[in-house]
Amino acid sequence: MTYRAPHRADDEVTERFLGYRELLFSVVYNMLGSIADTEDVLQEVWLAWAARHRDPHAQPIENARAYLVRAAANQALARRVEVSRRRETYMGPWLPEPIVVDEQDAASALVRKESPSTAVLVVLETLSPLERAVFVLHDVFGFPHTEIGDILGRTPAAVRQAAARARRHLHSPQPRHPADPEVRAQVTERFAEAVLGGDLPALLQVLAPDVTLWTDSGGRGPARSLRPVHGREAVAAIFTAVAADLPSGGVDIRYRWVAGDPCALVFSGDSPLAAVVIEPDARGTRIAAIYSITNPDKLTGIR
Repeated sequence: MTYRAPHRADDEVTERFLGYRELLFSVVYNMLGSIADTEDVLQEVWLAWAARHRDPHAQPIENARAYLVRAAANQALARRVEVSRRRETYMGPWLPEPIVVDEQDAASALVRKESPSTAVLVVLETLSPLERAVFVLHDVFGFPHTEIGDILGRTPAAVRQAAARARRHLHSPQPRHPADPEVRAQVTERFAEAVLGGDLPALLQVLAPDVTLWTDSGGRGPARSLRPVHGREAVAAIFTAVAADLPSGGVDIRYRWVAGDPCALVFSGDSPLAAVVIEPDARGTRIAAIYSITNPDKLTGIR
């Protein structure tokens, strides 16, 4: 996306906006779970920001951060209606579009710190738009209830009530990073090696007994089930069948991170086939949940 202010007025206007862009992107993405919708919202916010600075009668913006977050959050709330309507007709489970980051990248580490886990993002889909907005602004980004009230045009009491309802839905999820990241990465590699090697005993060993698999294909990518699959034996059987159907030329596995969770990216040549996000258990030694994204529309940003 290109941000260019009309007239010279506004190298500074552009720079001020870009200075907050990562914050705005994170807020909106966590409210919507879609990169394309997030970019559309940011474009609308940018246009309003630039127009405000072109208007000679407009009052100066004293707090750019507050103004931009307010604009982005409210645009996201409005967009949420359209997003929810699309998901009513979505085929199979819907998972958030993966934002893939590199463990070694310092900026990526910051993104992971500010992002709820994939499991939390999935649960956020069960909240009302207001509850989700309040949770994201307060629990993820640390905005106080009074400021959230100003941002969303709600009273502090209404914000606190929405926050309480959101936490009840979330059932106090476990800490984001209970195990060492290296241990979490190792269990992901053990899982991928067991699947590709057709090693059923090793696969059963790395899966927790109550593991759950979600597969998001949108009806366009490969999927063995249009409903979540529960239990170690059932999940292992699915991945054994998947391995048998992989391209004859083999696949390439690359390990990255998505929303703070280890991820195995599956490529055939240069084309991504799947992003398999792994949620280890509290100790990090077995896999509690697997989120497999095979909808090609959600893999277009992966290279």
